[in-house]
Amino acid sequence: MATTSPTRMQAASAKWNHYKPRLWAFAFGLLAGPIITSIAGWQVLSSTANTRLSEGLVQQQAAYCDAQARVEVPDPSKLDWSARNALAEKFAAMPGGPTGSRSDIVSACSRKLSG
Repeated sequence: MATTSPTRMQAASAKWNHYKPRLWAFAFGLLAGPIITSIAGWQVLSSTANTRLSEGLVQQQAAYCDAQARVEVPDPSKLDWSARNALAEKFAAMPGGPTGSRSDIVSACSRKLSG
């Protein structure tokens, strides 16, 4: 019975030596993987996604505002800045839409009307 114990220890040591580099590589990958992908730009943070979403919604609502304003004034580029801004104010409110980014919508709509 005393002869089997060192054999088991040797087998366990051999297994550990076999798997040890793989475990180190796995641990290194768990730590370095997120850092490398973040630096490379392959990750999208939730704040970035929310910002892009709100910018897209503002542009969509500004396009709707532009279309509605052009129905009332066919060529708004001939208007001065304050008249274009007032026209954008009038059509910037979306039915059932959020009111938090209204100034952004007015600005984007006014830019669309000027061109």
